Amino acid sequence: MRERGKGTEPSVDERYTQWKSLVPVLYDWLANHNLVWPSLSCRWGPQLEQATYKNRQRLYLSEQTDGSVPNTLVIANCEVVKPRVAAAEHISQFNEEARSPFVKKYKTIIHPGEVNRIRELPQNSHIVATHTDSPDVLIWDVEAQPNRHAVLGATNSRPDLILTGHQDNAEFALAMCPTEPFVLSGGKDKSVVLWSIHDHISTLAADTGATKSPGSGGTNIKHASKVGGSNDKPVDSPSIGPRGIYQGHEDTVEDVQFCPTSAQEFCSVGDDSCLILWDARVGSTPVAKVEKAHDADLHCVDWNPHDVNFILTGSADATVRMFDRRNLTSGEVGSPVHKFEGHSAAVLCVQWSPDKSSVFGSSAEDGVLNIWDHEKVGQKQESVGSRMPNVPPGLFFRHAGHRDKVVDFHWNASDPWTIVSVSDDCESTGGGGTLQIWRMIDLIYRPEDEVLAELDKFKSHILTCSS
Repeated sequence: MRERGKGTEPSVDERYTQWKSLVPVLYDWLANHNLVWPSLSCRWGPQLEQATYKNRQRLYLSEQTDGSVPNTLVIANCEVVKPRVAAAEHISQFNEEARSPFVKKYKTIIHPGEVNRIRELPQNSHIVATHTDSPDVLIWDVEAQPNRHAVLGATNSRPDLILTGHQDNAEFALAMCPTEPFVLSGGKDKSVVLWSIHDHISTLAADTGATKSPGSGGTNIKHASKVGGSNDKPVDSPSIGPRGIYQGHEDTVEDVQFCPTSAQEFCSVGDDSCLILWDARVGSTPVAKVEKAHDADLHCVDWNPHDVNFILTGSADATVRMFDRRNLTSGEVGSPVHKFEGHSAAVLCVQWSPDKSSVFGSSAEDGVLNIWDHEKVGQKQESVGSRMPNVPPGLFFRHAGHRDKVVDFHWNASDPWTIVSVSDDCESTGGGGTLQIWRMIDLIYRPEDEVLAELDKFKSHILTCSS
């Protein structure tokens, strides 16, 4: 789809125009928010309040600038319209160049270096970890951090905690544990590093100058003089060393993920085409290693929160693969349960749905965010296949609202079937980015008999109108 207008593939603009005309039919709600600077990450924070027609929720973004103003971590407040509230004709009437009235900037943190990845702590989503182009992981208490004005020459905000342990830059691989306050990271040093921030969460906002860190792998809090490789004045942020360093990859580690039910088990993927499973109780060497999990670099991984046997991986080979950890390999090579082939460029992000155990999303450099259901693979394929012969098995929704690479997306755990997604628009529109918050219409995913029964109620009304 990068080859605009060549052959039978529609150009990006043609695809976008077609998509926009279908918005009133396919979506229950959609908000489009133009970003002056691209954001490489987007994450939901805590829900703040519930009202009759909408909920208010925090949203974490970043601004990756050209250096004329500082890089920032942005905390926004988002109004999430409830299901079946928005009028169909209204949701497609947006201006691509405008900001959305549903997204308001609440706080700005001046970040040391560009923000590559943001992850929130599930037990306390005010605590956020960020990756930049440095070996350190930065921890922020976003509620306690002062609001800053991002102007050229402004000093960096001071992280509440710095996690040290990587020997080279750790840029993307970052995860927070769902069961314990543990942080996991991977980097160019080919290592996976684990920290516990257990002892610091309660004191993060307080003055941690004299705090010792009793239970975090035997390391005391030290004071780091430099944050994120910036050349500003030294800042006095406490730092802690790792609980464990895990070696088994032969190239950069691109993504990491905890097992949803265990703080001691996690997995990682890298540019060596490997998927590795680890168990901190066993030691610092792999428990299982899948060589050639894909035919190219692996960019992303996610572990199913509803069924811990299933792990998703996404790769530069444009496919998503689903592995069963009980049966990972066959003859030394990765043996996925299924390969999902619905992208035309490198897959950048995969995530399981929090609402339905068999559903997941994948986004890619082709500008598309696909929603899949692995239970639909091989099911009624004949009837769908005859109507739409080119639909990849398992694919049931395609979000084509972005016009450039979709670098991140996040399902909303507080608001079923609601997704935030962000694209870096540098190649298509010459800069900035697009943030979209959207929910597909429920007629698409609800049980067929239920949907038909509902439509049947409206049948006579529709026939009367059309006559």
